[in-house]
Amino acid sequence: MTAATAVALLVLLAIEGVTILFVRPLLSLHELVGLILIPPVALKLGATGYRFLRYYRGDASYVEKGPPHPLMRFLVAPVLVASTFGVLATGVAILALHQRHGMVVGLHKASFVFWIGAAAIHVLVYAPRIPPALRRAR
Repeated sequence: MTAATAVALLVLLAIEGVTILFVRPLLSLHELVGLILIPPVALKLGATGYRFLRYYRGDASYVEKGPPHPLMRFLVAPVLVASTFGVLATGVAILALHQRHGMVVGLHKASFVFWIGAAAIHVLVYAPRIPPALRRAR
């Protein structure tokens, strides 16, 4: 499930990335895809949080697999989670408040800067695990 969600997220994020390059003419698509991203992001965070809890509660199968690399666990993951919440929350706020400029838009852009760096590292580290996980899930 986590691997399938990752694939869906990669596709949606690729579309979102294209809309960022041409944000003025594609703003409506950017907003729509941003909203569509919320459920799979919530599912991915929930699944990851579940694995996190199972590991720290000492579940044998999770402990056997071991923790992520310390850099990923203590730096990249917290920045990725916090900036994901920041990007999505400010995006929804922009829509709800009908803003195109101002502090919320600035926070959305700032959150994105942190998010893109953390997400790039996360994808480079974990993307190679997706194909084997999908094959196992069949």
